[in-house]
Amino acid sequence: MLLISGFIISCVSFLGFLGALKENRCLLLTFFLMLFFLLLVELTAACLLLLYEKDISDWVEKDLNDGLKKANGENSTDFYSEWDLVQKTFDCCGVHNASDWGSKAPGSCTDKVTEQLRSTGCLDKLQKWFEENFLSTGISVIVLCIIEVLGMCFAMTLFCHISRSGLGYKL
Repeated sequence: MLLISGFIISCVSFLGFLGALKENRCLLLTFFLMLFFLLLVELTAACLLLLYEKDISDWVEKDLNDGLKKANGENSTDFYSEWDLVQKTFDCCGVHNASDWGSKAPGSCTDKVTEQLRSTGCLDKLQKWFEENFLSTGISVIVLCIIEVLGMCFAMTLFCHISRSGLGYKL
């Protein structure tokens, strides 16, 4: 997903750079429209995340429970390593608590200092982590939108300047 979004951003940036360098109205207009489309997609995604916050939380809980069931089943080495990573990273055990694992809790559930099973579930820790990072994520999205709007303004300013001075092609 990061690779695809990086490729899209590179293509859009190249359109803006080449349009400004060659003073090409068609490329500038394409750059403007693609930035506008990306801005709409980002704002739509942000609104949907806010509207369906409860549904997303339920989906995450269901996904964690399904992963735990698969990790407790046969041929579970892949799922165990994923759970080990999550439990070590967030200092948690199971979905709700250590009893989710039943009698065979993995070593990543054990607190290294007290040698006891951790009592906090990973769902609670994930929710706290998202809440703690919500403000910084929101600020990042707002800054990104401001940069996109500035890019759109500069593209339109240059587009209009080229139109007034008679440079470039006519649309």
